[in-house]
Amino acid sequence: MSLLLTRHRAAAAALATALLVPLAACGNDGSAGGEDSGSGAKPSGSASGAPAAGLTVLAAASLTDAFEEAGAAYEKENPGTGVTFSFAGSQELAAQVRQGAPADVLVTADTRTMDGLSGETGTPTVIAGNRLVIAVGEGNPEKVESLKDLSDPRLKVVLAAPEVPVGRYGKQILDAQRIKVKPVSQEPSVRAVLSKVELGEADAGLVYRTDAATAAGKVDAIDIPDAENAVTSYPAAMLKASEHSEAAAAFVAWLTTPAAQKILRSAGFQQP
Repeated sequence: MSLLLTRHRAAAAALATALLVPLAACGNDGSAGGEDSGSGAKPSGSASGAPAAGLTVLAAASLTDAFEEAGAAYEKENPGTGVTFSFAGSQELAAQVRQGAPADVLVTADTRTMDGLSGETGTPTVIAGNRLVIAVGEGNPEKVESLKDLSDPRLKVVLAAPEVPVGRYGKQILDAQRIKVKPVSQEPSVRAVLSKVELGEADAGLVYRTDAATAAGKVDAIDIPDAENAVTSYPAAMLKASEHSEAAAAFVAWLTTPAAQKILRSAGFQQP
């Protein structure tokens, strides 16, 4: 009897083991648990260790060209990850976040806007800096040489609206020099200001140095001395509402790597 009982126990143990093996395999394929699981298996991570995911990044308009290049580089470095950008003035991006727009990462052109969203974001990381220049038509037909020239009532000057970071920076540096400017329009983004000058609808406008560089051959950039200028900062942060928080944090961290910084430096952005 004892021999028969022993054989029964051995058979039961073998059956239990056979049942557990496939269950263990299912537990390791990533289909259960994890933030990116959804329905079906969790996508495999990249060689760099960042989890694969489809990321939506809300970014300041002045980052458009640099980030399109950076996004392509990130996707190449992280197979299985797609990065979609939505570019606008930082104040517009902030409004989208407050309204619950689905996104994973936010990058603004100033710390003030980011700080106002502290309840919606992770800890911000400054990834770049910038400075302002005076954008004028190609060849500088109105002979603009300095900020003081913008007070000439014969000039059609366009600025960004005060709630836009570049508009606030512009007001800051003009006020510091006690220069009164009556703009013909106040635009919702730095790219809108640049477009007005580029199209000849304005004689001059205050934009970021990097934006003026994107329109080389169509506009000229008049440098503003450092003592009269403003240093701007670009913070990036993961959004707490992101459905891909790990992948979002990995993208923010990547923006500080040598590969990403090289792209930003090439576009004219300063070190953070």
